[in-house]
Amino acid sequence: MITFLGTIFVFVLVFGILVFVHEFGHFFMAKLNKVRVEVFSWGYGKRLFGIKKGKTDYRVSLIPMGGYVKLSGEESFENPSKLQPYDFMAKKRWQRFLIMIMGSVMNIILAIVLFAVINMVGVTVPQYQEQTPVIGWIEPGSPADKAEFRVDDIILSINGKKTKTWNDVDLYVGTKPDRMITLKIKRDSRIMDVELETESRTRLEMGYAGFFPKTLTQVQMVYPNSPAEKGGLKANDIILSIDGKPAFYFKFVEIIQNNPGEELEFLVDRAGKELKLQITPRLEGDVGKIGIVQIPKSVLKKYGFFASFVESTKSSFNLAFRLIEFLKDLITREASAKHVGGPIEIANLSYAAFRMGFIALISWIAFISLQLGIINLFPIPVLDGGHLLVLVLEGIFRRDFSPKVKQVIMQIGFVFLIILMAVVILNDVVKRLPNGWNSLLFWK
Repeated sequence: MITFLGTIFVFVLVFGILVFVHEFGHFFMAKLNKVRVEVFSWGYGKRLFGIKKGKTDYRVSLIPMGGYVKLSGEESFENPSKLQPYDFMAKKRWQRFLIMIMGSVMNIILAIVLFAVINMVGVTVPQYQEQTPVIGWIEPGSPADKAEFRVDDIILSINGKKTKTWNDVDLYVGTKPDRMITLKIKRDSRIMDVELETESRTRLEMGYAGFFPKTLTQVQMVYPNSPAEKGGLKANDIILSIDGKPAFYFKFVEIIQNNPGEELEFLVDRAGKELKLQITPRLEGDVGKIGIVQIPKSVLKKYGFFASFVESTKSSFNLAFRLIEFLKDLITREASAKHVGGPIEIANLSYAAFRMGFIALISWIAFISLQLGIINLFPIPVLDGGHLLVLVLEGIFRRDFSPKVKQVIMQIGFVFLIILMAVVILNDVVKRLPNGWNSLLFWK
């Protein structure tokens, strides 16, 4: 019950911030262009409470699934003769364009600012993410093993898309569960194409290949009275090798588990100084353990004030490009619709980020805000992008479309939006059923 209420609270908090910022963009630009704002509402439906200041009703409404700004005369295209100077439709097209686009712009600005804050505070990230994708370990029996990948293979591209870093590999594989993909790899001096059929892993059904990077193991925490503590291992130690062989992160656990009772020689890097430690894994159940929490070797990324905004802008553009690329893959069926999250998924991930701490939460808000800003610009009727498209077309033809045409466009957009919301919410629900979509196929 506590988890459920916490999830609802965090979802309302996160969504409330995003909606407020978005609608404030419309509100601010409307005021700047001297358009009367009749309602500034957080939420839809019945008015719960609020205050009226001047000509504007600032309210909180019943359904916390968005919000809106109601502008004076925004639907007055049916009666243009009755327009007042402060009405939305009385303004020039470029002014209406600025008012409509400012909601998305504010969401994008929020993302850039929050990412910049994170860059200034500093965040620890796995070092391998920005490294060239050189394979360091392959899980036995995995798709990569079956496709005969080898250690030291360099992944150059996946389905024709260049993979400069492991971040790219994780994205292109993770969004393609249970799919045949083609990887271009470099093996020694040869360039070759290898086909691989991914698997689906985790509750989120992420694509899985079974190859992992060459990244060292870093000790995050040492348990008291454990073999690791007795052997002298400390937090932040980097494990360079075990018994003279590289102990890459994704193979490290396997080495420890397979050697209970055997004294192992650890070569570690402690603040730039190399040390040799003797540690004997203790048998726990059927496997060996040394009593540590390990993570991939990580680095602290921290920037100055101006550099943080430059880096934030670059990463925001990169995320926006990847979002558009993912949506394109959805249309061409290269990516799985299972990765499309609706309100239930967003609520759960928001709560998970909240529990991870302040930096994780604002990072999640920035990520969602950027997506909201970009998606709202898509030329879909009802969304801001649909209104912007109409304004652009009217500008090209140098005349306003007839009220009937605009009404048809909005009706089509409304139907499309309702269908899309229904599919997204159903997708959220199905993810939580025992057998996914098969749970709905009762005749099977």
